[in-house]
Amino acid sequence: MHIGRKIPIAIDRYLLDGLIIALLVIIYGPVLMHWYDGWLNKSISITHEYFSHGLIGLPFAANIVWTNRRRWHNLTDTAHPFGVVLLMIGAVSYLSGQSELVNLSFPMVLAGMSLWLKGIGGFKLQSFPLLLVALATPTAVPYLIEPYILPLQRFIAAMAAFILTQFGMNVRLEGINLFVSDRIVEVAPHCAGLKMLFTCLYVSLMLLYWSGAIESRLKTIWLL
Repeated sequence: MHIGRKIPIAIDRYLLDGLIIALLVIIYGPVLMHWYDGWLNKSISITHEYFSHGLIGLPFAANIVWTNRRRWHNLTDTAHPFGVVLLMIGAVSYLSGQSELVNLSFPMVLAGMSLWLKGIGGFKLQSFPLLLVALATPTAVPYLIEPYILPLQRFIAAMAAFILTQFGMNVRLEGINLFVSDRIVEVAPHCAGLKMLFTCLYVSLMLLYWSGAIESRLKTIWLL
């Protein structure tokens, strides 16, 4: 008798999960395909390429969610009101049609669904995959950071000028611009290593989780 009751409950639970996944694929499938096309073919913008670590980060996050599926199902179905708030904000952002807001709606909707379906416990369980998704979501953050790396750009430009001078080339340096044979070469932020910094930090987080060292605060700080 008890087995007969458990089977419909299990079916309903997996059916709900399947419907949610199908809905997410329908809504955000085209968005993710657009992201991947921009990362692989460099067809969107330089800023979009700053988040190309999502090529490996998003599948890694999906794998973590799949691995934790039993722990997820064992959690109590407890809705948190803030989950509804995040879902509403995510829906409004998606329906706005603005690329920046549509992108940001993806991690917001995922976080909102975690809180709405399983409460704080579900959010904690999915916190690391959500972090990976958020850090791989293309935004205007690089534009906000670029003014602060001007000293690094100047340093790279000076080093490039020094190296070219050693090869006997006539080089004139003005700020972050190199004048070589009547040609101007600008050391852009992504040329100064900003994109590499983003990628290294992201991959470091993945390695910390994969090795289990992320549970140690000291090891995490040391590696980062």
